[in-house]
Amino acid sequence: MTPERRDLPGQAPDNASTASRARDFFSVPAPVKRIFDRFPLVTYPSNDLPYSAWSDKRGNRLYVFTDATGASRGRPSFNPQCLKWQAYLRFVGIDFDVIPSNNHASPSGALPFLIPAHPVNNNTPIPSSKLQKWAIEQVHCEEEQQLDLRFEVYASLLDHRIRNAWLYTLYLDPEEFAAVGKPLYVDPSSTHSAVRTALAVQLQQAAQTEILKTSSYIDVGALEAEASDAFEALSTLLGDNLHFFDRPNPGLFDASVFAYTHLILDEKLGWRRNRLGQLLRKHENLVQHRERLLKFF
Repeated sequence: MTPERRDLPGQAPDNASTASRARDFFSVPAPVKRIFDRFPLVTYPSNDLPYSAWSDKRGNRLYVFTDATGASRGRPSFNPQCLKWQAYLRFVGIDFDVIPSNNHASPSGALPFLIPAHPVNNNTPIPSSKLQKWAIEQVHCEEEQQLDLRFEVYASLLDHRIRNAWLYTLYLDPEEFAAVGKPLYVDPSSTHSAVRTALAVQLQQAAQTEILKTSSYIDVGALEAEASDAFEALSTLLGDNLHFFDRPNPGLFDASVFAYTHLILDEKLGWRRNRLGQLLRKHENLVQHRERLLKFF
């Protein structure tokens, strides 16, 4: 008698029996199959950007934190990251319309982003991380990082020391948050008190988390001291020049500095004590730099 055949490791199984077992395993029960036959699976295309009163514009469109009045008049955004790129595009001579938006409307989850007048890659929005590359391709302007090796060193002052002090002032200082942060970022989002409260807590927790990435606890005095040192370093770097790195025209670094100095010195925002403004005003050349660049708007 021939012994019963078994599938052993390294031994080829019987094809017929294997195919039968596979069909049994992957077969769909009849009731389920009837449901799917009535409701076939469909892959829908990705959603378009939300339609708004600004959607009919055909030029370059930069989506930033701003209000309708500010957008219609091309005013500086009240968000440093948005203002940085808004200013840079103006400085290099690229025309665009400002579109009021928020992070939830952004494909990447963050502002700003740009829809070019002549889209590429099926109208894919250009995130902030690719805006300089796109701008250089449009107007063939110089790339600052390659022109001066100090660019990244001094940019870190803005990205860490000044930004952390800004985050604390705007979101975690109770008086300044009530006067500036809440009216700008919370109140326009909803009229419901519970929603506003939840959003305010979310913003404050995010700011706290960001600051604690570089420190074990939040020391207000240390934050102000580091911002003061950063302002002094930037003032020394600028010197008597009109623009940073002695450029004939303002560039990306000028826009990066302006994004903070303008907002810190903008009394129309409603600052109360404005400790950062007090520190910044000690450096007259930075104040004048801000005034010169503000004329672009």
